[in-house]
Amino acid sequence: MTNQFTKEAFNAFQIDGLEQRMEAIRERIQPVFRQIGQDVSPDLTVHLAEDMYVHIAQHARRKVNPPNDTWMAFSPNKRGYKKHPHFQVGLFDDHLFIWLAYIYELPNKSQYATKLLEQQQLLHALPSDFVISYDHMKKDAQPIDETTLEQGLVRFRDVKKAEFLVGRHVSADQVSAMSHDDLVQMIRNTYEQLVPIYKKIK
Repeated sequence: MTNQFTKEAFNAFQIDGLEQRMEAIRERIQPVFRQIGQDVSPDLTVHLAEDMYVHIAQHARRKVNPPNDTWMAFSPNKRGYKKHPHFQVGLFDDHLFIWLAYIYELPNKSQYATKLLEQQQLLHALPSDFVISYDHMKKDAQPIDETTLEQGLVRFRDVKKAEFLVGRHVSADQVSAMSHDDLVQMIRNTYEQLVPIYKKIK
């Protein structure tokens, strides 16, 4: 069993049918998520001085349509992650995403948005290959310097379904050529850049 995201892992999203695609996700992707969780959660726990728990998306609510992406999350809550700022690693068919995520289920979302608006310099100080998304369901993301950051954060504050995710996208070709250790190092490096934001925006 591989501990890398191979091309077959990304090709899982080309498989028709909910159960067939989920079987491929369970076989090709989730074992790698579990290994990443074992490798990365202790680092996050140290950096954040709080226990960080691993959650792997099961897509249990889906009855017909297969998922277009899948992910794992690191959260300070043992029971769930959606109602907390959390860290994600996940796949669409053409890229890997590594996020610090504030999604729409987050209580007091406007308070987080207000703090982000006040601390925009932290976002602009991130490396140039970091990107931002305002909807975790969509593939596309924008480089920080090319997005209307303030406008996006205001929308995150004021619109119930709006979200804010910041991190990296890595192409499927690049990821499938990486060793497990190289991938884990990239995830660690990305999170090291995002931890100060997580700690400041509380």
